[in-house]
Amino acid sequence: MTKAQPNQPSTPKSMKPFLTIWTGQIFSLLGSELVQFALVWWMTKTTGSATVLALAAMMAVLPRVLISPIAGALVDRWNRRVVMILADGLIALAVVVLAVLFTLDEVQVWQVFALMFVRAAGAAFPWPAMQASTTRMVPAKRLSRIAGLNQALWGMASIVAPLLAALLLEVLQMQAILMIDVLTAVLAITPLFFIFVPQPQRAETTEKTPKPSIASDLSEALRYLKAWPGLLMVLVIAMVVNLLAYPAMSLQPLLVTEHFEGGVMQLAWLQSTIGIGMVAGGITLSVWGGFKRRVVTGLLALGLNGVGIAVVGLAPGNNFPLAVGAMLFAWFMNPIANGSLFSALQAIVPPDMQGRVFNLLQSGAGLMAPLGLAIAGPLASALGVQFWFLAAGLIITVMGFGGLLIPTILHIEDDTPEMKPTSSTETTVSIDDKIAAPVTTPQ
Repeated sequence: MTKAQPNQPSTPKSMKPFLTIWTGQIFSLLGSELVQFALVWWMTKTTGSATVLALAAMMAVLPRVLISPIAGALVDRWNRRVVMILADGLIALAVVVLAVLFTLDEVQVWQVFALMFVRAAGAAFPWPAMQASTTRMVPAKRLSRIAGLNQALWGMASIVAPLLAALLLEVLQMQAILMIDVLTAVLAITPLFFIFVPQPQRAETTEKTPKPSIASDLSEALRYLKAWPGLLMVLVIAMVVNLLAYPAMSLQPLLVTEHFEGGVMQLAWLQSTIGIGMVAGGITLSVWGGFKRRVVTGLLALGLNGVGIAVVGLAPGNNFPLAVGAMLFAWFMNPIANGSLFSALQAIVPPDMQGRVFNLLQSGAGLMAPLGLAIAGPLASALGVQFWFLAAGLIITVMGFGGLLIPTILHIEDDTPEMKPTSSTETTVSIDDKIAAPVTTPQ
C-alpha cells in the first residue's frame, strides 16, 4: 500500500480562517513593536548608558537565538493552535506584571530586562507556528503573495510603531502603553479558540523506521552545511554582518540624544525611516527581480547597505537630515540584499532540508548579535556611538563588495554539494513560509 505523503496539504476551501488568525497576529506584532520602542526610550532616559541599551537588546534577541534551532521542530510536533495561544498568553502575562510594577513605581532596569527575555522566548513560537500553518490554510498559488505581504507588514510595523509610541509617550503613562500590548495579544488569541488550525500529517512509523529525533534532524542539517563550502561562507558573512549591524541599530537612541541632541520624535523618525526603506526596497525587488545571478544582486546591495550605515556615522551633529537620508538608503538596500541571497538559497537547497538549514543559518547569524552587543556597549561609551556606525558600515561594505571576488560565493547557485541528504519523515516547512532573511537585522 502506498503511504500518504505528509508534505502534500489539501487545498483550502476558503482563506477566511487564515486571514482572521493572521490579522490577530499582525495586531500583536504592532503592539509588541510599540511597547519595545517605549521600553527602550524609558531606559535611554533613565540610564543614558550604551551598555544598558546593549544589554537590553541582548535580552530581546538571545532567547530567540538559543531557542530557534529547535523551535521549528517543536512547532511541527506540537499542536500549533495551542502553541500560539500559550506563547501569546505568556507574553501578555509578563507584560501585566511589569505594568503593575510601573503603577506601583517599583520598577527597576533588571525587571525590564527580565520582561524582554520572557517576550523574546515566547516570540520564538507563535509567528513560526503561524508560518508553518500557512501552507495548510492558504492555496498554493497565493503563498508567494502572502509571503510578500508579510515582508511589507513587518516594514509597516517598523514605520508605525515608533511614531505611535512617541506620540503615546507624550500623553500616557508607561503602564497604559504596556496594556496596549496586552490588548493586542487578546486580539491575537481570541480567534484561535474558535478557528481550526490544521495539523501536519505524519508518515507512519514502525520499529524499523522510528520517528527521527530532533537531534538527528539537526545533525543531518549540519552535515549538509559542512558539505557545502559556499553556503558556509555565506553563513560567515551573515554572522559578521549581524555582529556589526544589530548593535548599531540598538544604539540609535544614544546616537539621537548624544550626537544629534534630539528627542523621542527624532528617534521615532529615524527608526520609522528604517521601515520605509524596507518597504520600498522590498517592493523594488519584487517588481525588478534583481540580476539573473541572484547572489550578485545580494552582494552589491549588501555593500551599498554598508555605505549607508557608514554615512550615518559620518553625519555631523548638526545635520540630522543627512543621517535620516543615509538610514533610508541603507535599509532600502537591506531587503534587496536579504531577499536576493535568501531566494538564491531557496532555489538550491532541497525542500526537505530547507526548514532545518535556514533555521541553522538564522541561529548562526543571530548568535553574533549578543556578542556584538557585548562589545558595542563599552566601545561606544569610550569612543562614541557614531564610531560604531562608521566602523560597522565600512566592514559591511568590504564584506559585500569583497564577496563578488570570491568564486565559491559568486558561483554558489551553480555549485551544490554532492551529498544527498536522507529524506526525513518529519513534516517540513514550505519555502514560502520562511520570510525571515539570513543576513541582516534591522533592529
